[in-house]
Amino acid sequence: MEKEIAKALLSIKAVFLSPEKPFTWASGIKSPIYCDNRLILTAPGVRDLVERAIADKVKEYYPEAEVLMGTSTAGIAHAAIAAHLLGMPMGYVRGSAKDHGRNNRIEGKLEPGQKVVVIEDLISTAGSCIEVVNALREAGAEVLGVISIFTYGMKKGLERLEAAGVENHSLSNFNTLVEVAAEEGYIKPEDQARLRAFMANPSDESWMK
Repeated sequence: MEKEIAKALLSIKAVFLSPEKPFTWASGIKSPIYCDNRLILTAPGVRDLVERAIADKVKEYYPEAEVLMGTSTAGIAHAAIAAHLLGMPMGYVRGSAKDHGRNNRIEGKLEPGQKVVVIEDLISTAGSCIEVVNALREAGAEVLGVISIFTYGMKKGLERLEAAGVENHSLSNFNTLVEVAAEEGYIKPEDQARLRAFMANPSDESWMK
């Protein structure tokens, strides 16, 4: 499944590899990978594959789950579709509380003690994901874990998740993507080592040479 999802993401350029002409992140880091999982929503075949895979992961790892909560904004649609497939309620967590109305940060009905699975589109350093988990915990939810579409597998992100006691299961990941990209001709075979060097230490630009 990891390879099938990686192949699908590459086919619609939801994940795009460009080791020769790297992208520049907001932090200034030069990156050979760009990820925009919102493109999944405009590709019906890939969307069906991804949403069913999310639903299957929920059933496999968290059969006791009572509600799905999407991360704002990219995780909301995926949580809604997966919840529909599972016949489950869903909601989402805002980046910050509203400054009007009821000042909600969590949208949708959530009872204290409910067992929640968070649906996230992408995990890099895991900061925003952990914020969502903390908001749900503060509201009294029992967060069972996170299902994400793609994870970079960055050391910082993995360490943050572990420290926060958050379990994540991704449909696909960076290492699998690089392997599939080489097999499918998106990158040259020799680029695999360069890409893995980047992920081992994104701030070290020696991978570009």
